[in-house]
Formats: sequence, C-alpha cells, structure tokens
Amino acid sequence: MEIRHLRLIKAIVEEGSITKAIDKLYLTQSALSHQLKEAEYQLGTPIFLRMNKKLVLTKAGEKIYALANEILEKLSQTETQIKQMVFGEYGEIRISTECFSSYHWLPSVMKQFHLLYPNVELKIITEATHIPLQKLIENVIDIAIISDQINDNNIKYMELFQDEVVMAVSENHAWANRKYVVAEDFIDQHLLIHSLPMETVTIHQFVLSPAKVTPKKITALPLTEASLEMVKADMGVMSMAKWALMPHLKNNPIKAIKIGKNGLKRKHFIAIRDNQEYPAYFHHFITFLQTEINLQWNIQ
Repeated sequence: MEIRHLRLIKAIVEEGSITKAIDKLYLTQSALSHQLKEAEYQLGTPIFLRMNKKLVLTKAGEKIYALANEILEKLSQTETQIKQMVFGEYGEIRISTECFSSYHWLPSVMKQFHLLYPNVELKIITEATHIPLQKLIENVIDIAIISDQINDNNIKYMELFQDEVVMAVSENHAWANRKYVVAEDFIDQHLLIHSLPMETVTIHQFVLSPAKVTPKKITALPLTEASLEMVKADMGVMSMAKWALMPHLKNNPIKAIKIGKNGLKRKHFIAIRDNQEYPAYFHHFITFLQTEINLQWNIQ
C-alpha cells in the first residue's frame, strides 16, 4: 500500500463520508473510488462495508486505519524536523509588557530576531498590557516583560535590564534647576500618571508611599503625548523612564530631573511560566532579547 491509500482511509473514517473525504483530499469521486478499490485489491480483502449508506471499517480496515494514524503521524513529525533543519524552527511567541512605553524598543528587537528565525512568529498581545502576569498564568501570552514581580511558584523571572525613572517638568517649573527631588517636594504638585491603580505606579511604590506623601492632585492619562503636552504647558509633572523621555528633550521645553540623590532605579524582568518545556527557539529568543537590550540598545 502507498501513503495516498493510508491518507484516503484516514480521511473517509474521520470525515464520516465519501463526499467530505473528496473535499478534504481534493479528489473526484471516481478517483477516490479507484484508489479505494486499488487498496482493497492489494490487501486482498475489503476495507469498508456499506451499512445503511455508510462506510464501516472491517476488521482488516480497523488494523489499516490504526496503521495509517501511526505512519502518517511519524511522517508528519519527520517532515517538520526536516523543514526545521533546512529552513529553521517553526513556531510562535506571544509577548506583552506592563506598559506601552516598552513597545518603543521591543519591535526593533523583534525585527532583528526575525532575521535569524524567519519561521518563528513573534506576536505582541496588546490587550494583555497592564496585566501581563495574569495573562501569562492564563496562557494568553508566553513572555511578560515586567518590573513588578509577584510571588507565584508558577512564574520564573529572568533579569532583562535596569533603567532610571526621572521626572519630566517644564523648563519654567520650580524644579527646573534642581539636581534632584524628594518625596516631600510632591506635596503641592499635580502628578500625571499613565494609569491607575496607584500601587502599580513606580514613583508611588518606591518614593511617595514609603514617605506617606500624597500629591496635591493626581491625573491618569493613558497617552504619553498628552501628558507631555501638559508638562510643557507647566500643568503638571510626570515620571518616565529616562530612556523614553530623552527623545522628547531635544526639541521641547522639558527637563529631566533626578528622583532622590542617587536616582530612582528599577529592574525589568522577563517572566515565563515555570515547569514548562519550551522549544529551543524560545530560549534563543530570551537570550537574544537580553543581549540586544543590554549591549546594542544600552537602555539606562
């Protein structure tokens, strides 16, 4: 028997009728009937019996069907392995971060990786932004890029990079010539943040909350550009990653002010599901991401 005979038998059984098998195999009815008769002739026994207008496997047919499943599965696996050898690994990696600013550098890194692994699709799942760890646990994404860790034995963290958070202020603001600001300086300020709750805001977590300081006013604006316009108009101050703010300092009346004498540093991590087996390309992507971010992009 030939592979085409095994595919034919498998299709008839699993599709439930000759008509559906015809559609799946892209054969004419006469071609299908000819192949089936050919297979039965080679075996010397019927493979199907017609019962109430249905094709039912004979005992010999059941054995051939089981063999077809086994052989076709092994054939498919072998074809995949050969394609991986020739063209590289196939697959996908779903990614999200906890803030939209990270998408500033992520696409460029993904593009570089795609040159090395053209058959691995990298998907940014934007709907998981702000809740990436939850979506990671739910298997909606495969990699979460975060700075706020949670204690969960199902999650494994790997350090990605460290950056500095600074305050963006108007060049006319009272802080414009300050070397740095401290928690108490925020008491009479209008603080612009990206989103609520405050517990997820870095400046609140590490500076304001420990000092029990609450700014005079807090406004959540999800659009960075809108917040920067308010900063330029001296209508508020905003904390941002220094690397994300730097491009806006060149042509805008905005200054970056350090937070605390030693600066406010935070670490970012790659989070994946622990105790799960991943293909080789997955681990290659993580290594590539760490290398590109720390060496090529030099985020500080």
